[in-house]
Amino acid sequence: MADADADAGAGAGAGAGTGHGSRVVVVGATGNAGTSVVRALAEDPAVMSVLGLARRVPDWRPPGTRWAAADVDPGGPDLVPHFRGADAVVHLAWRFQPAHDPLTTWRTNVLGSIRVFEAAAEAGVPALVYASSVGAYSPGPKDREVTEDWPTHGWAAAAYCREKAYVERWLDVFERDHPEMRVVRMRPGFLFKRESASQQRRIFAGPLLPGRLVRPGLIPVVPDLPGLRFQVLHTDDAAQAYRAAVARPVRGAFNLAAGPVVDAGLLAGLLDARVVPVPRSGVRAALAAAWRLRAVPASPDLFDAFLRLPLMDTSRAERELGFAPRRSATEALAEFLGGLREAAGMDTAPLHPGRAGLPAHVA
Repeated sequence: MADADADAGAGAGAGAGTGHGSRVVVVGATGNAGTSVVRALAEDPAVMSVLGLARRVPDWRPPGTRWAAADVDPGGPDLVPHFRGADAVVHLAWRFQPAHDPLTTWRTNVLGSIRVFEAAAEAGVPALVYASSVGAYSPGPKDREVTEDWPTHGWAAAAYCREKAYVERWLDVFERDHPEMRVVRMRPGFLFKRESASQQRRIFAGPLLPGRLVRPGLIPVVPDLPGLRFQVLHTDDAAQAYRAAVARPVRGAFNLAAGPVVDAGLLAGLLDARVVPVPRSGVRAALAAAWRLRAVPASPDLFDAFLRLPLMDTSRAERELGFAPRRSATEALAEFLGGLREAAGMDTAPLHPGRAGLPAHVA
């Protein structure tokens, strides 16, 4: 893991955008996607106010943005008062860790998302923009791009994909039962920016990847694994698509990614390394052993899912959202690797570079 007529309020028509003077609530506003989406909305003259919801209110305060503490988990405070009078709710909150405890991530990612959707409906919010993911897609091709009608059943063994797919199924029913609400599902590839480096290192790599090692020339080889082809997008470019989804009278799913497709050769070029073919089974066995020892935070099941993700066609987002990434996938990755070397972050709880050991909420 984001897209109003001045008079569009809680009773706005199903096809309406939110337009000039709109009020937007961003749930999960302090992580990688959330900070970029908040900034993009705050800088939009058509947006009158942005309310950022997060478990811990940050010191970071863009102009035109208010903050409130909120927890989406079941049993948390009522979300309806935060949503009442809003023209759009953007739901980004997601928890990757503790990956060894899938019941905890299910409570936040599935049950918490349902709480957000139901509260938005109860508050009469006319537009809901939800951060789905390429991870919701069923395994797909690496030699061609799929459109938004590719099946979204995920990779059942991986909690992240299973949860994203379940929320997609729940939204199918929600949209049927709430035709008055405009529901948008954003399905981005992997989102990177400099400020997300410390958080993403904690979530996916842990202490086995010191940032200083990602300097060109220090990593001698990049493994060329079967299926190692994936799509990347700078988080700020994704945020502009979310802003457009708030403003424009669109519905449904949108794939988001920048070119070129990332493979071992591109990674090797960034790291000044050699490409070496490696069997997938050997890498998976090593990752599984490290996972059992709790030496890495990302599970081997997520590794399996990653190598099976389809490549996405983004033409619908280009047509209907005006989606045109300003940075290539190579530029986004280069910025992120620089952030890893510098232990970069932001003054929010999820992105703070010194936040090791705390639970990982993202968005």
